[in-house]
Amino acid sequence: MAERPRAIPHLRIDEPHVRVTEWRFAPDAETGWHVHGHDYVVVPLLDGALMLEEPGGVVRTAPMHAHVPYTRAAGVEHNVVNASGHDYAFLEIELLR
Repeated sequence: MAERPRAIPHLRIDEPHVRVTEWRFAPDAETGWHVHGHDYVVVPLLDGALMLEEPGGVVRTAPMHAHVPYTRAAGVEHNVVNASGHDYAFLEIELLR
């Protein structure tokens, strides 16, 4: 299996209480496996779909709708893959306190 391209993070805000990262994905690009150390909010910038690879071999696809945010608690572990078939982007807002 060919290696996937990497999603590209762009740090937009980095303050003691909040960090905002814009994530940009080419088709099929991935973040790589990671564990979230803080509660966070994701704001999709485009319509699309993300494939979430989770521990234990769980794989699911989540539809994303532009400007419809969702939140997750610290401790989430996954690899996020752009399953949209086109370039994709979202803002990740980490709540540091």
